[in-house]
Amino acid sequence: MNFLRNHWYDLGGFFALLIGLFLVSNYASLTAYQLLMWVSVITLFLHQLEEYRIVGTFPRMVNSILFKSSEPHRFPLNTNTSLMINVWLGWVIYLLAAIFAEKCVWLGMASILVSLGNIIAHTFIFNIKGKTFYNAGMVTSLFCFAPCVYFFFKMINQLNLAKSSDYIFGIVLGLVLNIAVVVSIKLLARNDSPYSFPNRNVLPKDRN
Repeated sequence: MNFLRNHWYDLGGFFALLIGLFLVSNYASLTAYQLLMWVSVITLFLHQLEEYRIVGTFPRMVNSILFKSSEPHRFPLNTNTSLMINVWLGWVIYLLAAIFAEKCVWLGMASILVSLGNIIAHTFIFNIKGKTFYNAGMVTSLFCFAPCVYFFFKMINQLNLAKSSDYIFGIVLGLVLNIAVVVSIKLLARNDSPYSFPNRNVLPKDRN
């Protein structure tokens, strides 16, 4: 389990490669909506790689800047909470949206609203709070999530894919998921958590 806590985002990068190969091999047999939803899954994996591996400082932004934590390695966000939110919540919703595709457009809408929430958070909220021009996750929010959000709403409008119920369930679930991320961080927070982030995930001044 410790391996997953510290390398789930690396596994996500590997899965992104596999899905990319799948899309290249099966492009002709997929609908435009199915293709978009699978690309959305890839963007999630790339976003998480930017947050936790490529740049890697997303945890320090949450703990040190947003929550002014005195224990930035483990409070309030820790590796266990991160695994639960990103994998058991994020991966599951995005994958289900891709698997069920047009059968459950509301699932796709919910996942897209999570992407939209990330765009808003990384572009505005985190930069304003941290007084920065960039934060880990911002590049993929703007260049991966944003195009998916745009093409999703354009597609369901042009192809008339969504019913009124899809909008209702999708918007409600999307809002719940965005709120659930923040609530989960707070509910699962422990000052004495043994699940601490490595030094590369925190500010240089906070490193052991």
